[in-house]
Amino acid sequence: MSLGTAEDDSASEIHIPADVDWHMLDKSKFFFLGAALFSGVSAALYPVVVLKTRQQVSHTPVSCFKMSYTIMRYEGFRGFYRGFGTSLMGTIPARALYMTALEVTKSNVGTATVRLGFSDTTATAIANAAAGLSSAMAAQLVWTPIDVVSQRLMVQGCNNNSSKNIVPNISSFRYSNGLDAFRKILVADGPRGLYRGFGISILTYAPSNAVWWASYSVSHRLIWSGFGCYMSKKDESSSSNGCCYRPSSKAAVAVQGLSAAMASGVSAIITMPLDTIKTRLQVLDGEENGQRRPLTILQTVRNLVKEGGLAACYRGLGPRWASMSMSATTMITTYEFLKRLSAKSQ
Repeated sequence: MSLGTAEDDSASEIHIPADVDWHMLDKSKFFFLGAALFSGVSAALYPVVVLKTRQQVSHTPVSCFKMSYTIMRYEGFRGFYRGFGTSLMGTIPARALYMTALEVTKSNVGTATVRLGFSDTTATAIANAAAGLSSAMAAQLVWTPIDVVSQRLMVQGCNNNSSKNIVPNISSFRYSNGLDAFRKILVADGPRGLYRGFGISILTYAPSNAVWWASYSVSHRLIWSGFGCYMSKKDESSSSNGCCYRPSSKAAVAVQGLSAAMASGVSAIITMPLDTIKTRLQVLDGEENGQRRPLTILQTVRNLVKEGGLAACYRGLGPRWASMSMSATTMITTYEFLKRLSAKSQ
């Protein structure tokens, strides 16, 4: 089934490039190129993720500029890439699971919803929401342990400089690399330590992905619909009998990017408090009778309320929104480009 085909809603017919479905892809090419392309995207956006993470674990508001200055002054440029190697190692299998679940779910649910009589627009939104939900849940099986390790490495530099007063209760362990962190977390807390925050991660990323993909599909069609109305009025003013417009690849990419940015804004605002709680659960520790203990969700929420209530939950919203928008824009344009590169010759 193809939900991305052109719609004829006006006198001006706009032929949007048709979607490339799961069964149309060369799978080996799809995964190989996907690993290469998304590794590059992750490298470009990683510094913003580091800034977002450090802001979230801070018990006082810290501006992006001040945090960036502190990292550069005390840790150098390498400070912006703490834990990147570990994150990259997890990105490849996590992305593979994510893309597989996304495409299989979208194709199957999309076909089922159309057969049930839903309109093409509604079927697209439902299929994308279901695909976002299932893909996020599948990816978290791999991504949560990687997230725990990489985030510990991201904030480790706070122990070395003036920001140690801003970020309290960071684990006292010193990690030389991702493998060392993995081993020490496993020894100290067992397998549960690597899956700390798994439940809240599912509650964060599953709805976030569902909201994002549904918002993206709706935004995408609204923008093309508005463009169709504009073309129709233009035809009427020029006394034309209608035209057939085929958007260029640049126009298609621009619409994809704008749709992705709009969807990211909606998703970031809705899920930001959950993301902040998740990050703190995975990074910060508490003390009980002089011993280090992982924080519970209730303790984390209580600490956030003490520090500033709802406003504390939205620390790092700017970097997260920027990160999500840039990541989503590059992800969706790269993803669509990847699917067309990987399409079987037909």
